[in-house]
Amino acid sequence: MFTELNSILNTTPDSFTQGEFVLLSDRQSDASFLIHHFLSLYLRARCRVWFVGLVQSFNHYSAISQRLGVSLSQAKEKGQLVFLEGLKESLSVLIPQDTDTGSQAMDFLRDPAVGLKSLYEFVRSSVTGSGVGEREADGAEEEWGPPVLLVDDLSVLLSLGVSVGAVLDFSHYCRATVCSQLQGNVVVLSRCDGGEEEDDGDDEGSERLLKGLTHQCSLTLHVQGLPTGYCRDIHGQVEVCWRRRQGDGHHTQKKLFQYKVHDKGASFFAPGTSSAVL
Repeated sequence: MFTELNSILNTTPDSFTQGEFVLLSDRQSDASFLIHHFLSLYLRARCRVWFVGLVQSFNHYSAISQRLGVSLSQAKEKGQLVFLEGLKESLSVLIPQDTDTGSQAMDFLRDPAVGLKSLYEFVRSSVTGSGVGEREADGAEEEWGPPVLLVDDLSVLLSLGVSVGAVLDFSHYCRATVCSQLQGNVVVLSRCDGGEEEDDGDDEGSERLLKGLTHQCSLTLHVQGLPTGYCRDIHGQVEVCWRRRQGDGHHTQKKLFQYKVHDKGASFFAPGTSSAVL
């Protein structure tokens, strides 16, 4: 958890906005450090977290969280963290074994054209069917805060043959269930490989996915490299955009920050620009 980023977002483990859909994105850069920030933030806030990890193993996230002072293994043991390891689940679908006892969340891999109903059903049934929590040693029940869904990352589903429309449907239904119905939060990561000026006319690409997710979210953090190129002391810049309903429309506020990632955190520097759009 990065305290400087919490200050920018006016967020702490004891005080954060509920019902938010947060979009993390990057372009020719790496925004994965933000996934680790939000994971550690919500675990410290005693939220029940469902993490759909599609690109890395549990051990990868666990090692980084350990450096941030959070134990994912303990969170899993307490029932606070439910981790879907997409890489392992994918193998059980593509190379089935007689002894497989995994979930059906990745069944869409058998026929990506059918969409992500199986993945959404995993999220819906897990989140809505969760109890209060595990019993502690003294017999008292553990009480958790609002539910949180994290997905790292949605854009990888496109390379698995899932259409942009199906991914947007999945995010829409997750937002309706977690954010609207349960007043929890959703945080998703989506990547764009090309430059902003590139337009190859591919309607089923990461650009269209990013635009669709942007319309759904209330907060975006977009990471990109410095326009001046490589710098040893600054790793890149992140644009933070708040979108709030105001009357019949939306009020949008944007701020630009530079950042540097350290072994145990990240530093964020004063904004370069700030703008408000009605």
